[in-house]
Amino acid sequence: MILIGMFDSPFVRRVAISMSLLEQPFEHRDWSVGKDFDRIREYSPLGRVPVLVPDEGEALTESAMILEHLDDLVGPERALMPPRGADRRDALRILAFATGAVEKALQIVGERVFRPREKWHAPYLERCRSQMRGALGELDKVCAAAADREWLIGGASDNGRMTQADITLACFATYAHEAVPEPLDAWPALRARVARYEALPVFGRYYAPFFQPNATGAAGA
Repeated sequence: MILIGMFDSPFVRRVAISMSLLEQPFEHRDWSVGKDFDRIREYSPLGRVPVLVPDEGEALTESAMILEHLDDLVGPERALMPPRGADRRDALRILAFATGAVEKALQIVGERVFRPREKWHAPYLERCRSQMRGALGELDKVCAAAADREWLIGGASDNGRMTQADITLACFATYAHEAVPEPLDAWPALRARVARYEALPVFGRYYAPFFQPNATGAAGA
């Protein structure tokens, strides 16, 4: 399989980490949605990443679709999403808040990247930041409630295992922290859990410095 996209994308990154944990080998195409837009569109007309090109069949686009495909490949016993019941609902709730946070972070970054500074719309940026912080606050509550557990899903009485909730929370919160940038000091439980996950080798293996616009709105170094 071939995974297309740079690891500074939180969506590409969560797919790469998931593939590694599920022992699904892949070739990586480190293509940018900027300079490699036309090449990406050969596989995905939207020109978005990630794109997963299976050994057989059509290319898969959108990380949620790719992650579901990966879980199908390994079966319910190894899948990163709980198959049903309260654990699945808890995982979906975490994914919803994490996705909401990262989408607002991306909108903030996009406003700064694609518009000159004098055209930044302050009320829009503040609205996005407020929504992002609201989602991060909810994730902090989740992390505080799970403070005595190694992983977010499962009871304190079992060892549990890493699920997609853990992977996505870390990848998306790290993006908001580094790319907006948004300090996580206001959410200590979230900050501590993200730091612990980011210290794991599999997270370090698929980390790349996130895109930073400079003060003029152009791409930073």
